[in-house]
Amino acid sequence: MVTSLEYKLHPVDMVHVGIVIYGAENTETVAKFYRDYMDSAPEEFGTFLGFHQGPPVPFLPEEWHGKPVCVVVGMWTGDMAEGESRWAPFLEAAPVAGSLITPMPYPALNVAFDGLNPKGLQGYWKANFISELNDGVIGAHAEFGSTVTSLNTAVHVYPIDGAAARVGAQDTAFANRGMKFAPVIAAQWPDPADNEANIAWARNYAEALRPHSAASGYINFMDAEDQSRISDNYGVNYERLQAIKGKYDPGNLFHVNQNIKPA
Repeated sequence: MVTSLEYKLHPVDMVHVGIVIYGAENTETVAKFYRDYMDSAPEEFGTFLGFHQGPPVPFLPEEWHGKPVCVVVGMWTGDMAEGESRWAPFLEAAPVAGSLITPMPYPALNVAFDGLNPKGLQGYWKANFISELNDGVIGAHAEFGSTVTSLNTAVHVYPIDGAAARVGAQDTAFANRGMKFAPVIAAQWPDPADNEANIAWARNYAEALRPHSAASGYINFMDAEDQSRISDNYGVNYERLQAIKGKYDPGNLFHVNQNIKPA
């Protein structure tokens, strides 16, 4: 039971946004560049690596719409005057199909992809943590990222670093402070008739990443069938959380979730 929450807020106004789109055939080149560049990038530069079908946006030529693409998306939150130079290396990493690099209000970036998620979509998600973006991981993304099944599907590889890595594994419920990336395979599509094919695709993608992944994964990215992984997700904190659940919800009333069963 939560009785109060305390937040430490950080003022954010304008950020220098980058959305850089490459053809999926450049995945290995882009992913290796992303891995090496982000390994030493300052904390003010936050980006994720992703795989989509080319969205119908003005800065991407129509010939790329609906085709498999590799993307790097994020923002520079430091001095706005440095924004162009911070993003410039990604424009040279591989041939660019389309890009948008511009100052933008932070809330605008948060809703930039909402149009790809209309109400009523079918969905099936998979997730794991990985400790490094090694060549095996990149190879799996190169294989499956080039076969993204719908315009609504998104595969993103989110970095976990900076302040998140400076918190102890037992200081909060989240135990995976040593992981470097949180990939999510968010398969989404409009027609229920396509359920079987899309679910199989997401499962095969996750299975290709499994040999390079931890047993745990980011819990908000998991699907209903991942209940068996709950203890792995919370690691050393699981028994403590079970004890808390047993005290405040011994009947497991709150169970329609990635459920921690009462001790």
